[in-house]
Amino acid sequence: MSKAPFQDIQLGQHKVGPSHPPLIIAELSGNHDQSLDKALAMIDAAAAAGAQAIKLQTYTADTMTLDIDTGEFYIEDKNSLWQGTSLYKLYQIAHTPWDWHEALFERAKSHGMLAFSTPFDSTSVEFLESLDVPCYKIASFENSDHALLAAVAKTGKPIIMSTGMATQTELSESVAVLRANGCQQLILLKCTSHYPADPVDANLATIPHLATLFDCQVGLSDHTAGIGVAVASVVLGATVIEKHFVLDRAEGGVDAEFSLEPEEFSALVKECKRAAVALGKVTYGGTEKEQASRKFRRSLYIAEDMQAGDMFTPQNLRSIRPGLGLEPKYLPMLLGKPIKKSAKKGTAMSWEYL
Repeated sequence: MSKAPFQDIQLGQHKVGPSHPPLIIAELSGNHDQSLDKALAMIDAAAAAGAQAIKLQTYTADTMTLDIDTGEFYIEDKNSLWQGTSLYKLYQIAHTPWDWHEALFERAKSHGMLAFSTPFDSTSVEFLESLDVPCYKIASFENSDHALLAAVAKTGKPIIMSTGMATQTELSESVAVLRANGCQQLILLKCTSHYPADPVDANLATIPHLATLFDCQVGLSDHTAGIGVAVASVVLGATVIEKHFVLDRAEGGVDAEFSLEPEEFSALVKECKRAAVALGKVTYGGTEKEQASRKFRRSLYIAEDMQAGDMFTPQNLRSIRPGLGLEPKYLPMLLGKPIKKSAKKGTAMSWEYL
């Protein structure tokens, strides 16, 4: 017996589920370069590109880490986009000021967009609750922070959580914490926590496995360049796509390298919708629109003028287009048999000639 489809989840005015186009979230992140005007312009551009949702990140450098610029608090990895700075300084540059949140949310709402955020500690949850956000996102690096998970779950609002590097055991524990504390509407996002991520590490085949394992909707938080990985995820059942957004990569930004510009984001929205529609259902025999094309299949036609009593041969009875004669599978049966009455070249073969 096939499993019943997941129930829709209401996120603000948007319904999310297998029967709807995937919800496309534009992640504002820190690409606003500490300019409120730029952040507002990003929301306007994301809306114009077709994004249905805007997501912020709610933290300060002090809620994220310690003000230390040595040892493990300093990024030395040469492969990191942020090599050569401390965690504290990175978060100072990347954070979205809390006094911007209300204005940013209102701008998104003016476009009919879902507006919410990722909290990183209990104080940010309290702050976001004061703004009455419709849902929450849990980042991949925080999905093992059970105290944070409990605080978010107790709001009773839908939760979207990135899986990142979490093992099955860790995810099982985290999902259990969420559900034990009141989370009844959960969406997991397959996520590769490397920036930018290589498509070979996306492992999108995990999406349907996650859905079965945790009996919930699954989407994708995509850190690869381009849109191909995100579009492919829709075919595997992703109901939510989260992608970082930037006005112009050439201007830089903490996440610019793996963020989409407006024109690219517009293509993402269109192609994800196209992929969702194309997935369709299991069907054979041609769609209703294909029926008119059946006449262009091959069929048996009389290829030479014939008189009554003439024998059918490979020369005078051929399988050709169009498809208005007998099916080609009957050709071996008919060869060597006499025609019942005369017929002109180009006559569709039918049983009346036998």
